[in-house]
Formats: sequence, C-alpha cells, structure tokens
Amino acid sequence: MRRILRLLGVVLLVAVAAVAFGTLVPRPLYSSAADEATPRHILVFTNPIHTDIAVPIDKGVLERFGFLLDAGIEADLPEARYLVFGWGSKAFYIGTPTWSELRPGPVFAALTLDDSVMHVDLAGAVALPQQTVRRFEIDEAGFAAMLDFIDRSFVRGNAGVQRIPEVAYGAYDGFFEANGKFNAFAGCNTWTAAALREAGLTTGWWNPLPVTLNWSLGLYNWPPGPSGDQPGGVQP
Repeated sequence: MRRILRLLGVVLLVAVAAVAFGTLVPRPLYSSAADEATPRHILVFTNPIHTDIAVPIDKGVLERFGFLLDAGIEADLPEARYLVFGWGSKAFYIGTPTWSELRPGPVFAALTLDDSVMHVDLAGAVALPQQTVRRFEIDEAGFAAMLDFIDRSFVRGNAGVQRIPEVAYGAYDGFFEANGKFNAFAGCNTWTAAALREAGLTTGWWNPLPVTLNWSLGLYNWPPGPSGDQPGGVQP
C-alpha cells in the first residue's frame, strides 16, 4: 500500500510540474516585435473543458470559408457576426452535446486516442465584458496565418470538406472530419493554443486545459483584451 501511495504521489507531482511548466514557459520563447497596427480582433470562448476561436465575419472571411456555405453553414445570415471554430475528439465532441449525456465510452476515447472533428458554429453580436470570452487584437499577417491554420485542419476529399451528416448541436452549426488524432496530451485546447500562436500571440508551452491556456494568455500578451459574453446561437 505504501508503494502504491508513493507511486501515486510521484505521478501527481509530475502532473503538477508538467502543468506548471506548460503554463509558465512561453511559446514561442522569444516573440518578434509586434506590428503596432492591429486592424483585426478575434475572440476566445471558454467553458470548463473546451475553448473555441471566434472569427469576425466579413466579405474576405466569407470568401475564404465559402466551402462552409456550400456545406450548409449559413455564415452569410445578416445576424451572424462570428464564425466559431473548435477542434476536438470525434467520439466525445459528437457524443456529448450536454453534460447529462456524458458516457464512459466517449470519455475513454478522448483520454486515449480518437479521430478528430472540426465543429463550426455561428455567433451573433457579443457584448463585452464577461469572463467566459476574451478579445485579442492582432495584425493582418497574424490573422491570415491563423485562418490558414484553421483551414488546414479540415480534411478534404475529392468533393472538398467532409461534413458529418445529421450531426449538430443546433440549427446553425455542424461537424466536419478533421486532420490529426486527438488524445489527452494533444487535445482541443492545445489546438486553440497553436492557432493563437499562428495569430502572433504567446501561449504557454503546453496548455491542455482552458484555465492554463487563459493564464498563459494573460501572462504573456499585454495589454490583455477585455472579456465578453458567451456566444449564443444566431437568432434570425
């Protein structure tokens, strides 16, 4: 029993050290000088286990992600203000739309190895501030690089992106086959962190949890952006 307790203690210490290292060590270690012109902004939506990136919708974004319109995502609705992107475990993301539907199978898949999906949703106007949403100002080059990263996350076949039929949380969202495998070490929040680094922001070295990602974003990106409301579905 003592050996088991000692082993559990070592595992706990290693986990705490990994989370601390991942949060406190910046990535990249050395940031290049930021462009003082920041004509763009993005939002990061947070819940207890997951983060999404919201991209303001304009003509250029609609043209860039026109394949989503072709796939049935109504991003050109007048009430739509943001395209919201998230990457995650296929079994867990699709199989757990609410906490009441949590089941062992999807949890096990997410903690081991699973295929991944992209979730695309729409948000209307977002009132600021509120704690579950953070706004970041970025330059044009960072914005374009982040869009490239998001675009590369979609699997494409001969017919283009592959929407998963008859799977959605609501009337305005959808799931798509995605590149990469999901596991406990490379999950939804590490995907968000990678996208934000493409945008020119600094994150922690490894951020598997929303709370550690938000800590590192606040630590290394100054001035911090205001908070805002959680997204609601587009209400036509």
